[in-house]
Amino acid sequence: MIFSREYVGYLARQTVKHLVDAKMIHTENLKKVEDRVTQGLIEELSLEDRINEEVRVILDAYQDDMRRSGASYMEMFKKVKIELARKYKAVL
Repeated sequence: MIFSREYVGYLARQTVKHLVDAKMIHTENLKKVEDRVTQGLIEELSLEDRINEEVRVILDAYQDDMRRSGASYMEMFKKVKIELARKYKAVL
């Protein structure tokens, strides 16, 4: 994840504060809403990390074929990542 968890928590608090101030949401338990927004942001922001890990696993399985064909690891990484992002409908 490109952001620290502390920064994501800050973003979540600011987002919830903005929504409450704008009277777009109402809550009795502000802390609980902030925690849920933080968790949602962390899950969304860590999607690229999960995709990268899946790409590494796939490329490890085809490492010998790539070596024999002379395929570039970085090129294959990009291609597989694009396919997985399309599969998961992720915007990276």
